[in-house]
Amino acid sequence: MNTEKRIAIYSTLQERMPAPTTELRYQSPFELLVAVVLSAQATDVSVNKATDKLFPVARTPEAIAALGVTGLKPYIRTIGLYNSKAENIIKTCKLLIRNHNSEVPRSREELEALPGVGRKTANVILNTAFGEPTIAVDTHIFRVANRTGLAKGKTPLEVERKLTKMTPDEFKKDAHHWLILHGRYVCKARTPLCGECPIIEWCEYRNKAVA
Repeated sequence: MNTEKRIAIYSTLQERMPAPTTELRYQSPFELLVAVVLSAQATDVSVNKATDKLFPVARTPEAIAALGVTGLKPYIRTIGLYNSKAENIIKTCKLLIRNHNSEVPRSREELEALPGVGRKTANVILNTAFGEPTIAVDTHIFRVANRTGLAKGKTPLEVERKLTKMTPDEFKKDAHHWLILHGRYVCKARTPLCGECPIIEWCEYRNKAVA
């Protein structure tokens, strides 16, 4: 896919979603961190239901650490892998208190040193909380990037690197949100809504199907 088509795709998505953002509910970088850790292999809807109960009770590293693993679990029990996530969140809270003055660090290296925080989660935090032009590749973005031809790759890291390299600078900050929302609601895994797709004319997947 050439640069002209990439610009056309991003410009179209920008027109439809001029101010895209995460569907996770949060009020601080720390709350976003907790929500993103919880969102692994879980829907944003299920995470929001849990954090809507958790955050009014505990919304700082100190408050959640005070709950302990046992106290945290009832709030997140409806989320997959809640046992390991509870342990990671408590460990992360203690590290934030001890090493970062209870603040979420702004470097990838420091973020990825936190329990339960991998490259994708770090990218989400850097982008959504701090406005960095990072592109986190989840299952939706991996699918959209490969289907459309924006960035083909066999692994999320390969797709991320290609997207970062080939996405025009003016679109990098919002590219993550445009692509994830497009994949979640239009370019679905089993039944993509090609008839409703605003970027259909530049999509390699659809053009191959028609041919």
